[in-house]
Amino acid sequence: MKHIAFAGLFISAAMLASPVFADSQADLCQINLQKIKDAKVSTEQMSEGLKTDIDATVGQASAEQAKGTEEGTKNCISLTTQAIQKLQNNTKGGQQ
Repeated sequence: MKHIAFAGLFISAAMLASPVFADSQADLCQINLQKIKDAKVSTEQMSEGLKTDIDATVGQASAEQAKGTEEGTKNCISLTTQAIQKLQNNTKGGQQ
């Protein structure tokens, strides 16, 4: 239980700190990808379905980021934000 609470606090702190360090949208995309990677490592209780969904979303977001366009960056941010929300819901014990 302590691990779940710690993971929730970590994710919340990272979400609050991100606007301070995000100088551009491209940075926000990269920051979100790192948050997802960190959350996956720190989250112990995650269903296989959620893992698969998060991995697929990260793959799509990385492909969008690789385009190097403004639209690709916006899509990356959108995808990673959705993935972070799913991880937070999982930490809280909610539905994906």
